[in-house]
Amino acid sequence: MGAHLYVRAPLPSSCSMFAHSTLGHFVVLLFLISTIQLVNGSDLETLFKFKNSLINGRNLTTWTSSEDPCNNNTANWEGIFCTNGTVWAIKLEGMGLEGNIDATILARLKSLVSISFMDNNLMGSFPDFGMLYGIREILLSNNKFSGEIPANAFKGLKWLEKLYLANNKLMGQIPVSVTSLPMLKELLLENNHLEGEIPKFYKTNLTLANFANNHFNGRIPEGFQNFSASQFLGNERLCGAPLEECQRNGASTATIIIIALVLATAVGAVLFAVVILSSRRHQDPDFARIQNHGSTVLGASANLSMQEKGASSARKEKKADLSMKLTFLIDDEEVFDLADLLKASAEVLGSGMFGSSYKTALASGKVMVVKRFRQMNNVGQEEFYEHMKRLGRLRHPNILPLVAFYYRKEEKLFVSEYIDNISLSYHIHGNQSNEIRSLDWPTRLRIMKGVVKGLHSLYIKLPSLIVPHGHLKSSNVLLNKNYEPLLADYGLVPVTNPEHAFDLMMAYKSPEYKQHGRISKRTDIWCLGIMILEVMTGKILANTLHLGKGNESDLTDFINSVANQELDIDVFDKEMTGFNKSSEEEMMKLLKIGLSCCEKDANKRMDIKQVVEKIEELKEKEGMEDDFQSTYSSEPDKQSLREITDDNTN
Repeated sequence: MGAHLYVRAPLPSSCSMFAHSTLGHFVVLLFLISTIQLVNGSDLETLFKFKNSLINGRNLTTWTSSEDPCNNNTANWEGIFCTNGTVWAIKLEGMGLEGNIDATILARLKSLVSISFMDNNLMGSFPDFGMLYGIREILLSNNKFSGEIPANAFKGLKWLEKLYLANNKLMGQIPVSVTSLPMLKELLLENNHLEGEIPKFYKTNLTLANFANNHFNGRIPEGFQNFSASQFLGNERLCGAPLEECQRNGASTATIIIIALVLATAVGAVLFAVVILSSRRHQDPDFARIQNHGSTVLGASANLSMQEKGASSARKEKKADLSMKLTFLIDDEEVFDLADLLKASAEVLGSGMFGSSYKTALASGKVMVVKRFRQMNNVGQEEFYEHMKRLGRLRHPNILPLVAFYYRKEEKLFVSEYIDNISLSYHIHGNQSNEIRSLDWPTRLRIMKGVVKGLHSLYIKLPSLIVPHGHLKSSNVLLNKNYEPLLADYGLVPVTNPEHAFDLMMAYKSPEYKQHGRISKRTDIWCLGIMILEVMTGKILANTLHLGKGNESDLTDFINSVANQELDIDVFDKEMTGFNKSSEEEMMKLLKIGLSCCEKDANKRMDIKQVVEKIEELKEKEGMEDDFQSTYSSEPDKQSLREITDDNTN
C-alpha cells in the first residue's frame, strides 16, 4: 500500500494550548531520562571506560562486551563483585596495571563500596576520591602514586573505614580531609615521603595506623600512646610516647617507668599492629580470596623486631615476657611465644569483619597462622579457657587443630598450623591460572566427603553446642597439600558476642533464625547445603562476601536459582572438569542432597548422620559412557525440587 498523508484540523485554542503543554512536558521528560541515562550509564559501560582509561587495560581480558559484568549476585568479570546485578566492589591486585585511577568514572558505580588496586604500577598524581560518597574501603598500597594528597581528596566520605596508601611516593602533609573522616578505623601511610606533624584526628576510632618511614616531626598526638613504637619508627624528628620523650636533656626516672608501663600494657596489641602494618600482601576473607580470598586482605611483608627504645631494664623485660605467653593446647607442639612470632616475616592472609589472619614463620622454619578476634567477650576468662581447652582436645583428620591461644579482655589470638592450599573458596572462585587450576569433580566429591566427616565429628564431640560449627562456609574449609579438607573457625558461637554473631556468622543467616530468632541442631546442615550448592555450581553468595551485614534474601535467591534451573549439565560449574556422562548421575545426586539440606523447615532436613551416609554412597563412576540415564531428569524428581523451591520462597 502507498503512503498516506493525514492532515489534522486545527485544535481549538484551549486544546491547542493543552497539546503544546503536554508535548512540552513529554519532551522535557524525554530529555531528563536521556540525561540521567547519559550521566549514570550502565555498570558495563562505566567499567569499559575505566578499563580504557588505564595504560594497559587490555590485561583485563575477561572484561568484554560479550556478557554483563554481573549476573544478579554472580560476577562474570575478573576482580568484580556483584549484588543484585550491580557492582559493589572492585579488587584488581597484583595485575601490573599502569596509569592512574579516574575517580570520576568510578563515581558512576552507584553501589560501589570497596576498591582495591594494591600491588600494581599505578602512578601519577593522587586521585580525588571525594565524589565516591558511599565508599568504605580505598586500598592502594604498593603502587607508585606521587606528589601531595589533595586537600579535599577525601572530603565528604563519611562512610570510609579503611584507607591503605602504604609504599607509594606520596609527599606533603596529611590533609584535613583524612583527619576529619568520622568512620575511619584503619590508616596505612608507611614508607612514603610525607612530612610535617602528625595531626590530631577528628575521632579516636583508629584501631590500626602506621606512620613509619616518612619525614614526620614533632610530638606524637595524644591517643596514639597505646600503639606500637614500630608504627612510628623511621621518622628521625618524631618524639613522644610510644617513642622517646621529646626532651633532649634526659628523662627522669619517673618518666622512664611510665613509658615502660605503657609499652608493657600495649604488648597485646603489638601482634595485630606490627603484622598487619608490615605485610606486603593483604587479601579479603570471604572475598576471602575470591576471594577473600576476602576479602577483605592487604599490607606488606617485613621482618619485625620486638625491641623498643628505652626497654632495656631487666624488670620491664620480665614483665613483657610474662604478658606474651601463649596457652598451648597440643602437648607435643613446639613451644614458642608471641615474641617468636613477631620476629618473623609476616603476611596477611585475610582480614574481615569477624577476624584477621596472619601467616608467620618461626625461626625453626615452621609456618604458623595467627588469627585475631576482638568480639569474644560473651563469657568470662575462666569459662573461655575451659572452652578453648575443650576445642583443643578435638582430633580428627578433617578438623584443623587449635595449637595455642592468647587471652586479653580486648582481643583473643588463635594459633594454628599453616595449610598449604588455602581455602575451598579460593579454589572454587579464585582467579584460575596454569598453576592454580579449578577443582575437578572427583576432588570436589572427596572434599565434601571430608567436610561431612569433620562436621559429624564435631556433632559427636561437642554434643552440648546447639551448632557445633556455627560458621560453616567455603572460606572456612582449608585444603592441605593433598586437597584433604580441614574445618576451621568451629565452635565459636558460645564465646562470641551475640550481636556480632547475629550479624556475621553463617548460622544466623538460616531460615529458622530469620523467622523465629533461634538456631537448632540442624542449622549447620543448612550451612552445609549452601556449601554443596556453591561447590557444584561455582556461584558466589554475595552475603558471605559483602562488608558488614549479609542480605538474607541473597541466600534464598541463590537456593531458588539452583532449584529452578533445568537439571542438566548446564547447572554445574563450567570450570569443573574430570567427569563424564556416567558421573553426571552422581553429581546430580550431590546437588539434590544440597537442596535437601537447604529445606526451609529445619525439621524436614536430614540429620548429620543421614547426610554422611548419603554422601558416602556417591561414587566418582568414571567410565560407562553409554550407560548414562540420570534418574534426576524424571518428572517426580523435578516436582520434588519445585517443592523445595516453593518452601524457600514462601
